[in-house]
Amino acid sequence: MMKLTDFYYDLPQELIAQDPLLKRSESRLMVLDRKDNTIEHKHFYDVIDYLNPGDCLVINDTRVLPARLMGVKEDTGASIEVLLLKRKDDCTWETLVKPGKKCKVGARIVFGSESNEPDPETGLIKGKLVGEVVDIVEEGNRLIRFEFDGIFEEILDELGQMPLPPYITHKLEDKNRYQTVYAEHDGSAAAPTAGLHFTTELLDQIKAKGIKIAHVTLHVGLGTFRPVKEENILDHHMHSEFCIIEQDAADMINETKAAGGRVVSVGTTSTRTLESMSDDDGTVHAGSKWTDIFIYPGYKFKVIDALITNFHLPESTLLMLVSALYDREHILEAYKVAVEEKYRFFSFGDAMLIK
Repeated sequence: MMKLTDFYYDLPQELIAQDPLLKRSESRLMVLDRKDNTIEHKHFYDVIDYLNPGDCLVINDTRVLPARLMGVKEDTGASIEVLLLKRKDDCTWETLVKPGKKCKVGARIVFGSESNEPDPETGLIKGKLVGEVVDIVEEGNRLIRFEFDGIFEEILDELGQMPLPPYITHKLEDKNRYQTVYAEHDGSAAAPTAGLHFTTELLDQIKAKGIKIAHVTLHVGLGTFRPVKEENILDHHMHSEFCIIEQDAADMINETKAAGGRVVSVGTTSTRTLESMSDDDGTVHAGSKWTDIFIYPGYKFKVIDALITNFHLPESTLLMLVSALYDREHILEAYKVAVEEKYRFFSFGDAMLIK
């Protein structure tokens, strides 16, 4: 049995990065060589030196929604926080609501009110966006139907905040710093953080070196922050996420492998997409699906040959995934070195290349 405590490491709180660096590609890069069991300390812009002509870099081009909405109950003015999770139709979303006990079916929440004061005639608070709880679903999530004038995405961009992980307590001054420079398709409740280190200039240099870049899409769900609570990790219930691979990307990846090149995945999200949408022989297929793939030690990777990733939370499914690529003992030893060398951890932190 693989125990949850097998994936624990001690992390000083001061090493959790609270703010992004001024320049994305100047973060540090720890390079782990699986063949020689060596560790190198570089900067992220050095990653190009470890990519070879004929390789294929796979990036997740999902775009993070400013999905955190701060509102008040229409009748009482009580503060309510809503996190958008999954869009059900044009006006209805599955959401996480805090505090949930105040939001039974029929409750109405107002966002973008100028004063949070009730209208003298109706006794109700008015705002730019109103949501009504229409159902309570799995794990207590609320289905909310929104009422608005105009375009929902524009209103969300105006009123919404980036859904930063709970371990980041500083306010993010620039929303774009929680987006990759290649973000394109709206839908994520969290950023694919490994991609935050790339600049357009670095990507151009990588292309110029003869390295192909394939785009896939996986909309990161709230479950990326969900802790594993079961002592036997196989009892953990994985969340589902929606992923897409277009035909041109599938062809690019398959041609790379056929020609002997490496598939280098940027992030655990790209990895889950590739490993979910491939045959046992590593052939990647175009299409879309919901995936709840759980990758842990013992898993045999079908597609990826190397991984660019951030440092992950202790006892998390993401740490289990990287421990499947490079055995747990070596990963935990690398994390111990990272602590000693004062690397910056998690979303706005430093990066790791496992090759």
